[in-house]
Amino acid sequence: MLKNPANKYRPFAPINLPNRTWVNQIISHPPTWLSTDLRDGNQALIEPMNIERKLRMFNLLINIGFKEIEVGFPSASQTDFDFVRYLIEQQLIPDDVKIQVLTPARKELIYRSFEALQGAKQAIVHLYNATSPVFRRTVLGLDRQGTINLAASAATLFNQLAATQPETNWQFQYSPETFTATELEFAKIICDRILDIWEPTPENKAIINLPATVEVSTPNIFADQVEWMHRHLNRRDSIILCVHPHNDRGCGIAAAELAQMAGAERVEGCLFGNGERTGNVDLVTLALNLYTQGIHPGLDFSNINEIAQIVEDCTQLPIPSRHPYVGDLVFTAFSGSHQDAIKKGFAVQKPDTFWEVPYLPLDPADVGRTYESIVRVNSQSGKGGIAFLLERDYNLTLPRRLQIEFSQIVQKFMDASGKELSSREIWELFEQEYLQPRKSLKYVSHQLYIAEDGTQMLSAKLQISNEYITVHGKGNGPIDAFAIALNSLLNFAFDLPLDSKLQIHHYEEHSRHLGSNSDAIAYVEIAGTFVTGTLHGVGINSNIVTASLIAIINAVNRSVEPANTGFNRKQINQLKQFMHPENYQNFTPM
Repeated sequence: MLKNPANKYRPFAPINLPNRTWVNQIISHPPTWLSTDLRDGNQALIEPMNIERKLRMFNLLINIGFKEIEVGFPSASQTDFDFVRYLIEQQLIPDDVKIQVLTPARKELIYRSFEALQGAKQAIVHLYNATSPVFRRTVLGLDRQGTINLAASAATLFNQLAATQPETNWQFQYSPETFTATELEFAKIICDRILDIWEPTPENKAIINLPATVEVSTPNIFADQVEWMHRHLNRRDSIILCVHPHNDRGCGIAAAELAQMAGAERVEGCLFGNGERTGNVDLVTLALNLYTQGIHPGLDFSNINEIAQIVEDCTQLPIPSRHPYVGDLVFTAFSGSHQDAIKKGFAVQKPDTFWEVPYLPLDPADVGRTYESIVRVNSQSGKGGIAFLLERDYNLTLPRRLQIEFSQIVQKFMDASGKELSSREIWELFEQEYLQPRKSLKYVSHQLYIAEDGTQMLSAKLQISNEYITVHGKGNGPIDAFAIALNSLLNFAFDLPLDSKLQIHHYEEHSRHLGSNSDAIAYVEIAGTFVTGTLHGVGINSNIVTASLIAIINAVNRSVEPANTGFNRKQINQLKQFMHPENYQNFTPM
């Protein structure tokens, strides 16, 4: 790169537009859309579409809702000519759709274009010639008047050829190609000259298209150019003012939006921004930008994945993963703070209210995307994303401290593996850590009893070291009673100090699904002298009490292992005797 690029490049001069109005405008309705995927987009492909792929693209555009489609450049390509003829002869064009073809201001090519359109019910013929100084001087070798004469001669031929095909409802369009680099007063002069020849009316308007053939300035300057033309063109009530932005500076979307604020009523572009060099303006992004502002664009992108697949198949061009609204990762959050905000947003979002989910300007469901890809977990993720996936896919609503505890386990796993974890892999890790039986204690069965004062006694049969033992405890509920029953067992079987005491620090439960047959899931957070801080356990069962007892056992098993996994018969008998209930004659089965 040059140390002083000012010696080689010069900035685009600002437009003298006192009291510009576009800065205070808002877009309140969609423009008329023109898809040029089959012309501008097609000519930018390494391998242009054949008729079969063109027809597939055409049908897609119809299904999306386009009413104006530039179907080809029939004077430049036999394939394009044949395709236009095929659409007309096979009567594949809906009555409410106008097809458009492009032709340069050359006599023989104009004849060829009108020949291709014979028999069409309605058609737009798009005339262009380059008007900027560098093209006039370097490419065409014409002065201003010669450039005007070239366009005027072509426009006159349009009138003559259209008169020979009165069965077609004709509309004419003119583009001063390289408009953005053309002197504004000259662009007006040549456009007005064409309009004088075509003599459009408010009932039969001509289209004046202002192409950013090459994007050479910031979008605000383009908006100034459009508003200047909007103010100064003759026959303004008989004109549809159109823009055709390219994306050389990466500002095609902004340029198109500001141009509409400046007076443009029609926009030409391609699906997902295909086109020469960096592409045409992306009509999908432009339309969905409107949608997120509460304005229906008049185009249907409710199945964005299918649309993207067809476009990729037809163009043989991949759509980037970060492409707005459609890329594989645009509704995906890896960052922990983003995931946490999205999770909380979904928790409070109601279907009949304004969409206000953080980091998601559009509800993915509106474009046919599922919520599967919204949150994905890698080493940058946090507890919120992990909890979101478990809740969405496995109906687990983890308590906050359990989210923190499990996220540390996931983080450790990912630091070791260095890879992204899928929702399924997270669930398997959760199962392995919190749900799979261990060699320590295993739940077998339980029975509840209640006294007249409401005190409850729980008798639970457990398996330890391939032996079965029944423990008993009294408390103000089954969870409290089971914790009390386990204290003596912990002291004996796990070689813990006699003052060791199991405490239930926190408890939550919920149903995993709707209906009476749904599983219940219980979360317990235990504390005690044998636990550093606190530790969680999880249990799942159709019976909520059983799920709670399993959760406690799983928490205990995560905290300690038996001191002796090979108890002998004498020890087991001592344990059974030690655990025998004292007196429960005042209790009745629940």
